[in-house]
Amino acid sequence: MSDVIFDNKGQLQQIESGLLDGEQIIAVYDAIGAGTGFIGLTNRRVIIQDKSFVGKRVAITSIPYSKISSVSVVSNKSWAGSFFSSGTIVITVGTHQHEVEFRGVEKTQHVHNVILHYAS
Repeated sequence: MSDVIFDNKGQLQQIESGLLDGEQIIAVYDAIGAGTGFIGLTNRRVIIQDKSFVGKRVAITSIPYSKISSVSVVSNKSWAGSFFSSGTIVITVGTHQHEVEFRGVEKTQHVHNVILHYAS
């Protein structure tokens, strides 16, 4: 697991504890903004932690790549253009959209590219 990219050891350990047989972690990124705690990318699925539930409840949502119909990058500047301090990934599954905001363009681009790779 030395190739795994992660922001927070505790978040990485949460993902590790729920892996399926043969599943490998690619990256675990801390999210900013309301609701989302982190996003994990494995070779089989996207895992999103959502902290927006009442009563300090937390949801861990697993999204198989085969169920993702689109992935979008939302930012305040051109993706290929000027630097921006944060970016958002929007993952569409059926009629539901999952939004995850990150610090920095590199994380946003990496998440986008991994999802495209496994979803296509």
